[in-house]
Amino acid sequence: MLKLENVNMSYGDIQVLWDVSFEVKEAEILVLVGANGAGKSSTLKTISGLQRVRSGKIIFNGEDITQLPAEEVITRGIVHVPEGRRLFNEMTVEENLVMGSLNGESKKLRSQTMEECYELFPRLLERRKQLAGTLSGGEQQMLAVARGLMAKPKLLMLDEPSLGLAPVLVQDIFDIVKSVNKQGITVLLVEQNVQSTLTFCDRAYVLENGKIGISGTGKELLNNEHVKTAYLGI
Repeated sequence: MLKLENVNMSYGDIQVLWDVSFEVKEAEILVLVGANGAGKSSTLKTISGLQRVRSGKIIFNGEDITQLPAEEVITRGIVHVPEGRRLFNEMTVEENLVMGSLNGESKKLRSQTMEECYELFPRLLERRKQLAGTLSGGEQQMLAVARGLMAKPKLLMLDEPSLGLAPVLVQDIFDIVKSVNKQGITVLLVEQNVQSTLTFCDRAYVLENGKIGISGTGKELLNNEHVKTAYLGI
């Protein structure tokens, strides 16, 4: 579904991605794991068109999208839910959801998709007229994911969805990720909560210093000695 081929990306003179190559298969949950500063968020920004590729290719469903601007990438079905939620805090829950469905087909299906989001997130239905900035951290993360779903993604990219949440809410977010995937949506997940995500993902890649290192199934990486030492504290 998605292929990165030898992607290099820089912020000015500082190179952050070095010949990054990996593949996301249709209908799977793929996780990118790595330490802070490894290049995980930069990888998602590069895929979504928020950062320009210095060299290499990004292929989505057979189309070269390497040079497409972000507004064109989203019309292809790639939706990026960024770290930190980035909600419109002075707008209501419902208004935030509307903002997620401004492109083409998603606009036509807005009412139906909103109902589906409220079924997936009943708490958002209860708070649909409440300002997004007044929600709890967990509710804000639910809204960020739901707003992404409003765009009718084929590939949903989630950047650190559990960041800053209480442990009891982290499992709720991961359950939501699994539910979204069961609806047929491919998920590319960036997470520092390595142990939890490796237990339910299909496959994973380890990103270290801007380069892809180890890869395999979640189970394989859970049993990998380097991953145990570097990321699981075992």
